[in-house]
Amino acid sequence: MQKRPSFLALRCFFLVLTVLPASHAWAADAAIVRDGGTIQLGDVTYRLDGIDAPEIDQICIDDHADAWACGVEARDRLSGLIGGRAVRCKDLGIGTTYRKRHIGICTVEGETDSLNQLAVRAGFALNFEPYAQGRFKQDEAAARDDRRGLWKGCFVAPQEFRWGKKDGTLFGGSCRADKDREIRAVLFPEDPAMPPSCSIKGKFALRARVTGKVGVYHLQGCRSYPALTNPDRWFCTEDDAQAEGFRRAYNCRGAQKPL
Repeated sequence: MQKRPSFLALRCFFLVLTVLPASHAWAADAAIVRDGGTIQLGDVTYRLDGIDAPEIDQICIDDHADAWACGVEARDRLSGLIGGRAVRCKDLGIGTTYRKRHIGICTVEGETDSLNQLAVRAGFALNFEPYAQGRFKQDEAAARDDRRGLWKGCFVAPQEFRWGKKDGTLFGGSCRADKDREIRAVLFPEDPAMPPSCSIKGKFALRARVTGKVGVYHLQGCRSYPALTNPDRWFCTEDDAQAEGFRRAYNCRGAQKPL
């Protein structure tokens, strides 16, 4: 006679079902692409693990030596890789530098390779150590050799752009040693253009480092906003600014000092 499953076995089975991460299922909500390396599924925002993509306000130089809004294009290319299809992410946990965002390995329905890998392969993201542990080195090398994406022009690594490191290493097939000063003036403009719908101004500030930040951001409602005519960074949302290590200006309406 066949034995019935015990109550304990059934309980364990349903317990396993309830604790499986929902992020492993295809998301019912459409993926919102925040930048070339960040997507939002429902109320969870994921940084794509092991890669680094240009920030939305980052400027590069294209293969015709013209200024190029490569951060905007990296975001649009990631949207193109998704193509309106369902996305699921393996949640690797909360990020160490900004705890409102999770780290994820994300896949588009119908694809075997992750979005992380596809972005590097397309040339719009870099293998990011030590987090990548070499996973995307070959994809980056192939993109570099074929001058795909960023590699057709000249750029600084996204991390060095975030730090405002104007003497950072130049990458890409269109970099020229005899034009080094001119190239850097384009990559780090004195008055950077505002990306569409990204009106939050960011300024690097030594005083912000007292609280462990790198700079201060100013909303349109801040008293300081009109006077800040040469921001170092532009952000689309407060969450984006905070994720990059900026704190809100104290003269903003309703702003609170960090505890």
